[in-house]
Amino acid sequence: PARSMIFLNTKRDLERLSIVLEANGYPNAALSGDIPQKKREKIIKDFQSGAINIVVATDVAARGLHIPDITHVFNYDLPQVAEDYVHRIGRTARAGASGTAISFACEEYVYSLPEIEHYIHGKIPTLPLDEDLLADVVPPSEEALQALNEQKAERLARNGNRRSDRQPRGKPENHRRRRNPHHNSGGDEPNGNR
Repeated sequence: PARSMIFLNTKRDLERLSIVLEANGYPNAALSGDIPQKKREKIIKDFQSGAINIVVATDVAARGLHIPDITHVFNYDLPQVAEDYVHRIGRTARAGASGTAISFACEEYVYSLPEIEHYIHGKIPTLPLDEDLLADVVPPSEEALQALNEQKAERLARNGNRRSDRQPRGKPENHRRRRNPHHNSGGDEPNGNR
């Protein structure tokens, strides 16, 4: 893809995926709420200019970014709130351009699929995977993992050893209720085949 955004639900997964992409020849920039504003602005400017073609992001980048010519949006994790899905995929196919949105639904987040389909008033086509798509993926080097751990330690030190991510904690079914107290958990259940 010419210009892509990959969305994840947590900064920890974002950092890891960014390293794996780099190790496999896909240069990228990571964008999360922990990135200082000036660095975020530089990443966005580089993405707009084409200096960077892949941005790996948390939902901090799902709203308010108007970057033309994003050809693909990948939901590496399905969002926990249906409205976030619309904002994520809305980064592509802007102003009459075409674009593609691809979502991966693992067991941890597949529960969001019926809620998303209800919110968008439509079904999202699903395809079962019959093969291991990650068989040829090069794992991150020990040096890259060590650098990631050092970055985490620095971030914790800056934040007074408090976690700065504001991701919901606890069971997945509670996440929706915290962010949407009017959610009725009855009704559609995730299909085990998705």
